[in-house]
Amino acid sequence: MTSRDNRRLDLILAASIIAFVALPWYRIRSGFFSFDWLTDLLASEKLWPGLIQALSGKWQLWPILALVAATLYLRLRRAPGARGKALIAIGVAGLIWMVSEGLAIGLRGWNWGLLETAFGDVTGQQAFGAGAVVVGTFFALLIAFGAAERGALKGDAFVLGSITLLALLVAVFVLYPLISMFTGAFQRFDGSFTTEGVSRNIIDPKIWSLSCLVGGNCGVAWRTFFLAICTATGSTFLGLVFALVATRTGFRFKKSLRLLTVLPIITPPFVVGLALTMLLGRSGSLTHVIESATGWELGRWLYGLTGIWIAQMLSFTPISFLVLIGVVDGISPSMEEASQTLRSDRWRTFRKVSLPLMAPGLANAFLIGFIESMADFGNPLVLGGSGGVLSTEIFFAVVGAQNDPARAAVLATVLLVFTLSAFLAQRLWLTGRNFATVTGKGDGGRHISLPRRVAYPAITIAVAWAVFTLTVYAMILFGGFVKVWGLDHSLTLQHYIRAFGISWEDGLRWTGVAWDSFWTTMEIALIAAPLTAAVGLLTAWLIVRQNFPGRSVFEFALMMSFAIPGTVIGISYIMAFNLPPLQMTGTAAILIACFVFRNMPVGVRGGVAAMSQLDGSLDEASLTLGAGSARTMRKVILPLMRPAILAALVYSFVRAITSISAVIFLVSAKYNMATAYIVGLVENGEYGIAIAYSSVLILVMITVIGGFQLLVGERRLRRREGFGSSASPTRKVALA
Repeated sequence: MTSRDNRRLDLILAASIIAFVALPWYRIRSGFFSFDWLTDLLASEKLWPGLIQALSGKWQLWPILALVAATLYLRLRRAPGARGKALIAIGVAGLIWMVSEGLAIGLRGWNWGLLETAFGDVTGQQAFGAGAVVVGTFFALLIAFGAAERGALKGDAFVLGSITLLALLVAVFVLYPLISMFTGAFQRFDGSFTTEGVSRNIIDPKIWSLSCLVGGNCGVAWRTFFLAICTATGSTFLGLVFALVATRTGFRFKKSLRLLTVLPIITPPFVVGLALTMLLGRSGSLTHVIESATGWELGRWLYGLTGIWIAQMLSFTPISFLVLIGVVDGISPSMEEASQTLRSDRWRTFRKVSLPLMAPGLANAFLIGFIESMADFGNPLVLGGSGGVLSTEIFFAVVGAQNDPARAAVLATVLLVFTLSAFLAQRLWLTGRNFATVTGKGDGGRHISLPRRVAYPAITIAVAWAVFTLTVYAMILFGGFVKVWGLDHSLTLQHYIRAFGISWEDGLRWTGVAWDSFWTTMEIALIAAPLTAAVGLLTAWLIVRQNFPGRSVFEFALMMSFAIPGTVIGISYIMAFNLPPLQMTGTAAILIACFVFRNMPVGVRGGVAAMSQLDGSLDEASLTLGAGSARTMRKVILPLMRPAILAALVYSFVRAITSISAVIFLVSAKYNMATAYIVGLVENGEYGIAIAYSSVLILVMITVIGGFQLLVGERRLRRREGFGSSASPTRKVALA
């Protein structure tokens, strides 16, 4: 192990020295990967690496240089078994110093007058750049490698390094923005401390009123909670129905049903709300048909919680389906066949064996539906009417006439309590239960078909929901080919030509008004999707398979980014990353970071559900045969988690394209996302171009999702016919 420990330390030490000597220490406005800075590296003081910055008078960098030098001394003078504690100390000291000096010193010097009084004037500094990021990562890995040399977690450096880096990322991109936002709730505009705003809002009856029990209007907290329960229950039920029809019936059109379940999730939410308004609103097409046929006066029933619930069911059922399809398909057929061998019929087998084994997937689907409903912004904004929910109330508290950050912080705290309570309830329900059905042992037979008393209602519900979904999407498609939706239905292609026009004069030219935001959106989404899937599934593996201190706290911290509404995430990112030490506003990096850490929990929950079905003996067998944790993860776990990988890729890619609540605060003139551009079109009354743009996005997302499916492939477990037959994974597990 000595040579391996030294190789790891040599690698990160070399990277830190190169970063300190050759890379710009502070942020480059044009972007590091443009590489324009190479020609001006020595001429411009802002581009100097850390070593030159230190020699030129920035004394705050000297402790960092000293710590890197101390690490080099330990590498040359001490053996791996005798330096672990010292490496941990250097790593902790380095991170603390970088955070302290980064927060204390701003563009114009000290950020707080007390420091200036105590230490005198200091030269201001820019936000951290590539050199500082690499050195900060070096200090974090020093902690992990030092702990590995001391024998923590059996000395597994891969596991310790993964935990350390993920904890650092969560601290930077989840906790730090939230702390920045909540700190603002206790500050006046002049920066002084006050509790007046928080005290006033925490007891506001508009938040907590239960007058709906006696015929009045409920407070916004209880309205949101009731809506989330209804949405989570309905979306989980429909997701299970579609998963069962797709895997356990002989329904002829189940491949088409799979496509229909994905369609709503790849549509901007306000477009679904707009289509529902044109279909079921006061002057909607279907409303006129019903009123003419029955004579009923339907009124404005769609605007309020009912309309939001329908839109959320359309939007979030696909998420439940993506979570549940792998769980339903992963149940071992041999267990169902064993039940039938003991003379249980198909109904009893389904009720007593199959359904209980789906518990992790059902719990995760419900949790995701609950949190998605709580954090939804687009649907309530379009269909909420006078009945707002927490997410819209937070938005108006910040950007509306109220301009009350204290109220926004209180509402966000209420939302966080609800979502984390649901997460805790799910954990308590699943604690102590074992749902593993995929092991290294033989697995024979096929899944049993659904009993008729389940199959017929499931197919009926799936077909009915599919017809409703098709009707809504027909309205969306129709809106892109008419002059004025709802008024002048003359057919035209003008909206598509104006949005995505191409000129061949003097070469190929992208003349459409939507092209700039379209290419920006595709680039950012394709970068964010694999990063989200990788971080989410790695986190799921650590949570399920590794037992380390603070694991529950770590998991709670991950869920916070998913539980907080996108409006709050966007505002907190602006407050945290608009100034040093991490200045990212107006860049593609802040959008990518927002998407990764906003959507990562879905990959985590899907991965946890899938990992719950993989027996731990698979990992143990791989480790016993000499494979390390990294190789076991790559060769054993990942091939068996293909459904979870695909779900994470699809969801993160789609959300990067369709998200609006956080994006609306983070876009810039250079990096304008599709949804923000579409909102601008809707505000200007250009509904035709907005619908045409949305239709093109839907087609593009379907194409890319198909590409992800081909790239990832399917998890196929080879199962022979008959009872007691052996089986083996189609993909061989290589450990040698």
